[in-house]
Amino acid sequence: MILLQKTDLVLGTLLQRYKRFLADVRLGDGSVVTAHCTNTGTMKTCWEPGDRVLLERAANPDRKLKYTWLAVERPGGWVGVETGVPNRVVAEAARKDALPGLAGLRNVRTEVRYGSEKSRIDVLAEDAAGRQVYIEVKNTTLKEGAWALFPDAVTERGTKHLRELQAMVREGHRAAIALFVHRTDVDRFDAAREVDPVYAAELDRAAETGVVVLPLAVRLVTSPGADGRWQLSWELPGLLPWVPRR
Repeated sequence: MILLQKTDLVLGTLLQRYKRFLADVRLGDGSVVTAHCTNTGTMKTCWEPGDRVLLERAANPDRKLKYTWLAVERPGGWVGVETGVPNRVVAEAARKDALPGLAGLRNVRTEVRYGSEKSRIDVLAEDAAGRQVYIEVKNTTLKEGAWALFPDAVTERGTKHLRELQAMVREGHRAAIALFVHRTDVDRFDAAREVDPVYAAELDRAAETGVVVLPLAVRLVTSPGADGRWQLSWELPGLLPWVPRR
């Protein structure tokens, strides 16, 4: 099931990514444009100069950066780098009752304030019994061998979110952490224990507390159009196994 599709995309060749927010891309006509990079993390294992990338034109003609970088083609397949996509796809899957590992959701809302640490939950829904279901979504792109790993840098904010999900479980609600594995060249998941051991320990604790850990397998489907424009769609075919790398 296609949960999100973007059309009229532009194919280019990545030259460099710098200052976290910027990427220089050479287009097919030889011109070079600077695209907005929404992913402010390290993006380790996500790109190398010379990779093919897909860009989306800005809807606002007055925007300084006319393109947004959506995806990059690595040797094993495409990797999604636009960080707004995971929340949209997970919310749409919940609305269509197509979110792997969490069936029967309804009354789906997004960006709802909650918790004692003043966070916003990415997706809030209800189950068939009327219980609140809190879903935190994490864009997961770091790769080592066959593993998808999260996070790619120390994340105090991510650890805080795990604490708040556990608090919701203790209050009698349901909670889940959706690791949106935004690449197709991996077949298992674990926390990046060497990168952030505190987060890894908190994820283990959250699972023991009753927070559902959902390593979402993401299928990115690309297709070129006759006019040279490309399409990119997102599907959630299932879950990856959580396999500790200890």
